[in-house]
Amino acid sequence: MTLFRTIAACVCLSPPAYACDLALALAVDVSGSVDSTEYRIQMDGLAAGLRDPIVSEALVRGQARVMLVQWTGSSRQKVTVPWTRIDSFEAIDQFADRVGNDPRVWRNFSTAIGEALETTMAYFDEVADCERHLIDISGDGVSNEGIEPSELHRILRTRGVTVNAIAIEETEPDLTAYFFENVIVGEGAFVVSASGFADYPERIRKKLLREVTQQTAELK
Repeated sequence: MTLFRTIAACVCLSPPAYACDLALALAVDVSGSVDSTEYRIQMDGLAAGLRDPIVSEALVRGQARVMLVQWTGSSRQKVTVPWTRIDSFEAIDQFADRVGNDPRVWRNFSTAIGEALETTMAYFDEVADCERHLIDISGDGVSNEGIEPSELHRILRTRGVTVNAIAIEETEPDLTAYFFENVIVGEGAFVVSASGFADYPERIRKKLLREVTQQTAELK
């Protein structure tokens, strides 16, 4: 990986049209249905996905901004790692370390997907110089508290925020369909399915690959 990064850093690439190509908010479900082992699987899997050589190279090349949000029930959403400029491989390693070591904020509350989106959306005002604004939300259940996520679709579109999702179908086999109909929004928005938490690390890696390597092209 070190050799790959050294070569990638030396390759002359055309600069992006914007100083920052992508602002990526990683919104992680920490509701009561997620136990301590499953929480750790999410954080470790997310950190490993960010360190993938292709993912990390794309984030550095695009001068991305990345932040981490933990969310659960109504009024319980928190930015635990604020917007971080990814301008070097050291920066992405440090961000991934913070994700992997991020202590859990809540444990025993409901699932307020709409409020997670609403809270996260507001933080994009801080990264207005980025061309693409993207929320990457994970979840293992349907929204059962607070505003319905579909009610936010109009404002998310107006503000140019795309929402992609990873549906962890540990106990809800129809969750992917729910996320597709009610959660994701924006041009090229998509849902990735994980059959359970054990499947999460590989699926989130592939999801990040799809998101960050597209740059400004339309997702297919």
